[in-house]
Amino acid sequence: MAQRFGGKHSPGASSAPSGLKTKKATRAGGRVNFLFFAPALLVFKAFTSEPITMATYLAAFGLLLLAAWLTKEGLIAQEAFEARKVARRPAIPRKLFGAVLTGAGLGVAGIAGHGPIDALIFAVLGIFLHIAAFGFDPMKSKGLGDVDDFQNDRVARAIEDAENHLAAMGRAIAALNDRALVARTERFQSTARHMFRVIEGDPRDLTAARKYLSVYLDAARQASEKFADLYARNHSAEARQNYEALLEDLESSFHNRTQKLLADDHVDLDIEIDVLRARLEREGVAIVSE
Repeated sequence: MAQRFGGKHSPGASSAPSGLKTKKATRAGGRVNFLFFAPALLVFKAFTSEPITMATYLAAFGLLLLAAWLTKEGLIAQEAFEARKVARRPAIPRKLFGAVLTGAGLGVAGIAGHGPIDALIFAVLGIFLHIAAFGFDPMKSKGLGDVDDFQNDRVARAIEDAENHLAAMGRAIAALNDRALVARTERFQSTARHMFRVIEGDPRDLTAARKYLSVYLDAARQASEKFADLYARNHSAEARQNYEALLEDLESSFHNRTQKLLADDHVDLDIEIDVLRARLEREGVAIVSE
């Protein structure tokens, strides 16, 4: 998709706090996309074969497509894991399963076109080449060495839940196909993720920021979904203005809280929380206290 270039004074330029990393292209593309297209040859061979052989080729095709999907999901999970200082290992080793299914798919194709010995060779080569190309899944959780496992696990769970809220926000706004709204939402997501990285750097900050990661991100997700539903139906300029103002308030609050965490400032949060709560309630989102 084409992207407009411009400086910080260009129209629509981001006002996100400096020092935040910009969104980068995912590695779950390029090489892994080849895995989706390569099995297409099996479909051609299937429909030029007798029924039993055709079914075997189609089974191989299905296995290879499933392997490609698992590999892509595994790469996405690995990127999320590597981006965090504190993270639990993926619950399902998707890339490993993708390697096994690649071997199985090639083995089934070998049986259809050659014989059992060739099929075994294809299967073993497929597994090893897949591992050589994409590697293994992260097998161990990671955290700070001087922080106990309980604290690391608390932070990892909190960040994972917060990322789920951000992802849901992104999906809701992306469905509107409005580049300006998507970019504005991504600015807030970047600010929120900056807070996540700070908390991962010092898990003791989790207590001071827990409401932001759970209560307020959950409310922001609800507000985004309600806005997306409303705006898709009537393109209300007022609703859009209110939503953008909400994002501005959220971004400012998250940025200010992050700066206080960095400064190890333990001032009372009641006023700041009340302001954010009032803003969300005006958007029709009920806040449930933890």
